[in-house]
Amino acid sequence: MGRAMASRAVDVEQANGGDRLFARIGAFLAAHHLSPDPAHYAFAYQVLASPDGLVARRVAAITDGGVRLTTQDIRSLGGVAIAGAPVSGGGSGGVGDDMSLTGDVDAHQALIERMMCQLDGFDDTMRIVHAEANDFGRDLQRSADTMRDMGAEAGVEAITKLTVDMIDRVHHAEAKLDQALRESDELRTALDEARGSARTDPLTDLPNRRAFDEAFAALHRDTPVTVAICDIDHFKSVNDNFGHAVGDRVIRMVAQTLASEKGMMVARYGGEEFALLFEDTPLDAAALVIERARQTIADRRPRVRETGEAIGTVSFSAGVAEGRVGEGRAALMARADAALYRAKDQGRARTITG
Repeated sequence: MGRAMASRAVDVEQANGGDRLFARIGAFLAAHHLSPDPAHYAFAYQVLASPDGLVARRVAAITDGGVRLTTQDIRSLGGVAIAGAPVSGGGSGGVGDDMSLTGDVDAHQALIERMMCQLDGFDDTMRIVHAEANDFGRDLQRSADTMRDMGAEAGVEAITKLTVDMIDRVHHAEAKLDQALRESDELRTALDEARGSARTDPLTDLPNRRAFDEAFAALHRDTPVTVAICDIDHFKSVNDNFGHAVGDRVIRMVAQTLASEKGMMVARYGGEEFALLFEDTPLDAAALVIERARQTIADRRPRVRETGEAIGTVSFSAGVAEGRVGEGRAALMARADAALYRAKDQGRARTITG
């Protein structure tokens, strides 16, 4: 970084509150499992120092619903993705783990390569079995011709030899197929795990927006559904006053409380927002479930783990809507979202049906 660029960076940091911006950059790196390399810091700085800029808006769109940035995302946005030790959340309440962003991508690439090798292996196995079956068919025909020419006295010996040969070939083919099936089962398990991670929010372990939308779309069109959107009240003030690590803990607390309720799917829909999907549950019954969870959270008195400082009452607002005959998913979610905004306008910390 040249002197002029460095000077401008310092000025911008000071204008936005250097300490606060530095903490937000650290939280950004941790949330996306990026190592604290200068290139990663510069990318995070570009996103956070200009929240209305093009890069920041594109990052917000990509990560909506709790999705982490990929190496390809960072490069497409003009950043540089570097392999290295990830930022670990540890006791601070961050969301880092033992894998870097590049490590996640490398793991998926290795899975793809393994799948291609598996397909090649299946192809080889089928060719071998097919060739052996053709050879056995020709041998069987020759043996039949020989027995017909030699007469009955040679029949028993020839049939015995043919049977032993057939058993050996069948055992060989079975061993090849068993090995292919074992490898197929292992690959299927690995693919299932990869598919699950793509649909899971890394902070809360809840389904993410993609998983929610897929579950909704998979429902039979005649299934009665009720949906809700919940949004944590004044969440920005939690981040501003206590830091993003504490904000992450608040999100996890709300997520765990909602997930403890039965009879619904709970997904982290984006940021501090959650989406709930009820099947065969009337509007009023769904609202009661949400109110119970909301009251449970409001009765808690969370504190900052390291200092014991009281965070204050945590609450959320919710909008609930029941599906109508012939109504699409987008229209139903829009009604729930409108009910949520009415709850916000009426003072927050409440559930509104619409």
